[in-house]
Amino acid sequence: MSDRLPGFSTLAVHAGAQPDPTTGARATPIYQTTSFVFNDADHAASLFCLQAFGNIYTRIGNPTNAVLEERVAALEGGTAALAVASGHAAQVVVLQQLMQPGDEFIAARKLYGGSINQFTHAFKSFGWNVVWADPDDISSFERAVTPRTKAIFIESIANPAGSITDIEAISTVARKAGVPLIVDNTLASPYLIRPIDHGADIVVHSLTKFLGGHGNSLGGIIVDAGTFDWSTGGKYPMLSEPRPEYHGIRLQETFGNFAFAIACRVLGLRDLGPALSPFNAFMILTGIETLPLRMQKQCDNAKAVAEFLAGHPAVASVSYAGLASDKYNQLARKYAPKGAGAVFTFSLKGGYDAGVSLVSKLQLFSHLANVGDTRSLVIHPASTTHSQLDDAAKIKSGAGPDVVRLSIGIEDKEDLIADLEQALGA
Repeated sequence: MSDRLPGFSTLAVHAGAQPDPTTGARATPIYQTTSFVFNDADHAASLFCLQAFGNIYTRIGNPTNAVLEERVAALEGGTAALAVASGHAAQVVVLQQLMQPGDEFIAARKLYGGSINQFTHAFKSFGWNVVWADPDDISSFERAVTPRTKAIFIESIANPAGSITDIEAISTVARKAGVPLIVDNTLASPYLIRPIDHGADIVVHSLTKFLGGHGNSLGGIIVDAGTFDWSTGGKYPMLSEPRPEYHGIRLQETFGNFAFAIACRVLGLRDLGPALSPFNAFMILTGIETLPLRMQKQCDNAKAVAEFLAGHPAVASVSYAGLASDKYNQLARKYAPKGAGAVFTFSLKGGYDAGVSLVSKLQLFSHLANVGDTRSLVIHPASTTHSQLDDAAKIKSGAGPDVVRLSIGIEDKEDLIADLEQALGA
């Protein structure tokens, strides 16, 4: 190709991939192996000492996974990426590089219920403390900053409500505090929003959702924006101080603008072990090739379904940023002009019982705990994904007792509307 930068759809198909040099295979092969042969003793030593790049053991890196990492980094505009076993694993590996026992991170209160549970309960055993802030009140992030704050964590499009977060405003708070901004971009995908363009330092995804897109493979990924100076103030010793396990290498000094991705690989993935299967990497790579087509169709369908629900007498309210009347519509126009996503919620006038009843009456929508599939999905968060929260916390996170979450797929919108119509009528 010429020197022009490839477009998004071209990157979704080609980034990171070349025909296999041995066989000429056009599709990226599945390197289903645990380990790799070294050229000689010096080659092996240089790999283990981080003096050369290459493959050692699939827990640390694999050629199939490497194509996936390069592709997502290119789509997000980052310097490097690391694929791991799940979105939850990505969050653990990211924070392990930043946090010491007793440290704090600030998180937006509107998050996926599993992340709320992970941050509130599981991370306590590591001595990591979460401080909650309201993404609708930027000053709440400023007030939450303390000398122990090591990061700010938000979702670009919040799960389950589909609300849009003002990334640039929260990035300003992070810059002032001298901490990195981590953005979970799962619901938007880089097709709709590229958080790095708006001030994010680290992007994470559940690859299981829109990037994979077919509900068949678990995975997570961490993207390093290459924008944060990890040596400032000695806050991040994992990156700025000599690493005894690598003969005193300082990762920030040695690897520069992709030091964080290296740290996640050689300190996090190596020791914690949440490796992504090469087979899953292959499946997700295949899904990414059609991301632009799927995401646009899903956004268009979601808007049509949201408009139908907004006019239905059994529906109390619809929370979809793509509607002109929605409180997040201006943020959607700014951050996601191609579409406000395919996941949103609506409230039923019949409350909790009506929500539980509705999901059992739908026929085309699948009732399950996932989003981002080609198929349309439905769940009642208060009785499932957010059930561990009390009612007040459910409401604050956008998962009140009367709320139903939809993840819209690529079916014909008329069929989706007809299914909702019959279920609401019943």
